[in-house]
Amino acid sequence: MSETSAPSAEQVERLHAFYRDLHEHPELSFAEHRTAQCIAERLAGLDAEVTTGIGGTGVVAVLRNGDGPLVMLRADIDALPVAEATGLPYASTATGTGPDGAEVPVMHACGHDMHATCLLGTLEQLDARRADWSGTVLGVFQPAEELAKGAEAMLADGLFDRFGTPEIVLGQHVAPLPAGVLGHGSGPTMASSDSVRVRVFGRGGHGSRPDTTVDPVVLASSIVLRLQGIVAREVTPTETAVVTVGKLVAGTKDNIIPDQAELGINLRAYLPEVRAQLRAAVERIVRGECEISGAPKAPEIEWTVSAPVTVNDPEAAARTVAAFTERFGAERVMPMPTVTASEDVGVFGAAASIPTVFWFWGGLDPERVMTAFAQGRFEKDIPSNHSPEFAPVPEPTIVTGVQALTTAALTWLGGAR
Repeated sequence: MSETSAPSAEQVERLHAFYRDLHEHPELSFAEHRTAQCIAERLAGLDAEVTTGIGGTGVVAVLRNGDGPLVMLRADIDALPVAEATGLPYASTATGTGPDGAEVPVMHACGHDMHATCLLGTLEQLDARRADWSGTVLGVFQPAEELAKGAEAMLADGLFDRFGTPEIVLGQHVAPLPAGVLGHGSGPTMASSDSVRVRVFGRGGHGSRPDTTVDPVVLASSIVLRLQGIVAREVTPTETAVVTVGKLVAGTKDNIIPDQAELGINLRAYLPEVRAQLRAAVERIVRGECEISGAPKAPEIEWTVSAPVTVNDPEAAARTVAAFTERFGAERVMPMPTVTASEDVGVFGAAASIPTVFWFWGGLDPERVMTAFAQGRFEKDIPSNHSPEFAPVPEPTIVTGVQALTTAALTWLGGAR
């Protein structure tokens, strides 16, 4: 791969400014109106067909360059309800409205601002290098990945019907790896995800007379503890599964026993049968604990967000990784273990029965990461995605991300490379 795939200094400077702007002005899922507008304005300078409002707030750019394959490049654009604690000069102080109507802090704590920046830079590269490829590029800036609903929304809005069905879906995710390094996998790469909202009911009363109540706080606490036995005592030890209670809300005052409690539970798995086992176990435990506690009414159990297992097509992944190795050198391209985080990028490929290749690239200061590894303190010292302290260093993260996505695109497009 020619070194001409590297962005120019002028382009890098523009991309840095774009990244800082997105980071400073994050928006929650399906509310990415300013973000979409900024992306569309930058795409207007390319020889591309740009369409906004796909799946709500998604943006699509189509670059046509003669006969050849249709290749889809995807980036997500939404942020998270997290209060930023990075201390960066361009740190977010934004707020937004959460699903329950409450005002929440908003931060690009998962790197989607970096994903959007690198897809924009890749489209600029491909637009400027039309002599090197032929075919059609479908650049997809997807909303609402954090709700695992954005891909489905874009497909329901006719993404492939309106712009064509691609031959492959390519995407990448910034990760707490050393900046400049690429990580890859084959087959199941990221776990499925299922979230459930549970409301349990008790009988409220005075904190001094618990004998006259059915305490939903104790009930909810019993559920939390019992759920921990699913992975430890029900799932086959050779399989991977995660059960997390990320939300437990009850009561308004220390001397009042409330009449209900709410839990937010999240499940991760790789195998369909394990996924089904987890879901059934959660429902069994919730209903059983309510029965044992003498709850006055049955619990409300609402499954809310689901994402499939992200599967890298083995042949397509091998071809793409070979191009990465040629471009970056074997020392910068490393195999990764499966990741229990989840993505909805696989929805696109599954909908059209086409291969997906999804990889990771490092975004953190290499010296800091390697020092933490050497001291056995990686988990303690290195912030991961969704942390209020997670923020990729702009370089070499942006340049590497643009080079990687450009390299992958050229590997699958027709023409000279």
